[in-house]
Amino acid sequence: MIEHMETIDEFLAHRTADVEEAVRKAAATEIMPRFRRLAAHEVDQKTGPHDLVTDADRKAEEYLTGVLGRLLPGSVVVGEEAVHANPATYEAIQGEAPVWIVDPVDGTRQFVHGDPGFCTLVALARRGVVLASWTYAPARDRLAVAVRGRGALLDGEPLRSGAPAPGRDLEVATSHPDYTTDDQKRALLGLRTAGVAPRPCGSAGLEYLAVARGELDATAFSWEAAWDHAAGILLVEEAGGAHLTLAGEPFRITGGNTLPFTAARDAATARRVVDLLTAGA
Repeated sequence: MIEHMETIDEFLAHRTADVEEAVRKAAATEIMPRFRRLAAHEVDQKTGPHDLVTDADRKAEEYLTGVLGRLLPGSVVVGEEAVHANPATYEAIQGEAPVWIVDPVDGTRQFVHGDPGFCTLVALARRGVVLASWTYAPARDRLAVAVRGRGALLDGEPLRSGAPAPGRDLEVATSHPDYTTDDQKRALLGLRTAGVAPRPCGSAGLEYLAVARGELDATAFSWEAAWDHAAGILLVEEAGGAHLTLAGEPFRITGGNTLPFTAARDAATARRVVDLLTAGA
């Protein structure tokens, strides 16, 4: 363990493998044993039928909260399920202490339906800056790691997002209509134009990974929850991509963004998507 918050750089230089081990173990012990084996009493709704939580979410978050806090003394954990229970917990993202941002099962709806398109997301941030992230798809055993200024890796191999091929339709994953306001719906309509192929998004974490791999050109998301975006935003950045809000500013995990926003394979694509969203709005 490290002794002081000031040694975060040292922690990132030497202890990222410990975080990887924790993420893998959380999935192996709490998530995968329940995959395609969930009983009815292990699934609940939070805000509605598209916002589900399972025993796997809760147990994996509890495990990660304990382990991550011990790995980095002085840090705090902001987990999706803890924030649902106590919204004030989210305020730690604004604080001075290093903060672990955790989504134990990103894509819970897919998980519940037996679809392998879900992942575990962990990000380490301080003062609103994401320093490192881990995106693990346990049903596919794929792990992406990004460290600010040191690049992004998928299963140990460098990730480069590249740029869309000229003349090909731009593939953009967009927010589910249930999570958009009327103004955001109008903005997203700007993507329904020649040369763009919008589609509904799945797990946000896996969509970010697809952008970082150059398999998806961009996202267009309309919500700010840091546990959905922190890990992926850094992953895309370190793979060579960019992110912009509707105001033309980088997305901030601390909130107050003008929505929708995009993460894209390169800066030119991010600008193009924002221009289209602005035209729709």
